Amino acid sequence: MVTQVRFQRRHGAEGWEWGLWEDDHIVSNQQQLALEEVLILPPCTPSKIIGIGKNYRDHAREMGGEVPTEPLIFLKAPSALLAPGDPIVLPSLSERVDYEGELAVVMGQKARNVSSQEAHHYIAGFTCANDVTARDLQKKDQQWSRAKGFDSFCPLGPVLVSGPLAQDTVLETQVNGTVVQRATLDQMVFGVPELIAHITQAMTLYPGDVILTGTPAGVGPLSAGDRVTVSISGIGILSNPVIKATVP
Repeated sequence: MVTQVRFQRRHGAEGWEWGLWEDDHIVSNQQQLALEEVLILPPCTPSKIIGIGKNYRDHAREMGGEVPTEPLIFLKAPSALLAPGDPIVLPSLSERVDYEGELAVVMGQKARNVSSQEAHHYIAGFTCANDVTARDLQKKDQQWSRAKGFDSFCPLGPVLVSGPLAQDTVLETQVNGTVVQRATLDQMVFGVPELIAHITQAMTLYPGDVILTGTPAGVGPLSAGDRVTVSISGIGILSNPVIKATVP
C-alpha cells in the first residue's frame, strides 16, 4: 500500500505537489520535508462528491428509518471540501450540526457503467472523511443538499492510500478525545464495489471524484471549541477544530 499526500510548501515553491508520507516527514522529489514545512491539502479536487445514506444498519435504525434496499445516493457540494486541520464552521442558520465519520473512495479513472467485479481498477485510493451535516435543516428541508453542502462540511484527508482494504479495517470517530463512533468496514450494507457499480449506472465518475461510503451509528452534535477526529486503521487520522461562524 502506498501512502500519498497532496501538499503546498509554506515557503518557496508555488502550487501543490504529491509526496510520500513517511512517519514524521514527507518525501517529494528526493527531498525530505518536515510536516511543519508544508500545508496539507485534501487529496483530490473532485468535480462531485457523492454521499451514501444509511449504509450501516445501526445508523439507519438510529435515524428512524429502514435499511435501504439499494444504495441511497445524495450529492455534496465540492465547495464543502475542507483540508485537514482547518476549522469546521458552524453556520448561524443551523442549531444542530453533526459529525459523521466515513471512509472515502477517490476515483482514479473515468468510470461509467462499471461492474462491481471491475470496480477496483477505477479507484485511486482511500482516505478519511467527515460528512458534516446540519441535522435540523436536513429534517426541515426533506432533502439534503443544503444540510450537507455548507462550506467546510466535507473535511477530507490527510492521505490517499492505494491498495485493497481488509474488511476488518476499523473506522473510529472521536470528539475531544472520546470515542463516539466505531465500526469495521464489513458492517457496511453495500461495499465499495457495489457502490461504484450502482453510481456509475446513473452518472460518470471522473478522476478525483469522491464517494463517501456512509457513517456508522453514534452520530451526534458538534459545538464551537470541539475537535473532531476521524481515524481509519491503515489509512490515517483526519482532525479538525470546530468554530462558530462570524456574523458580519
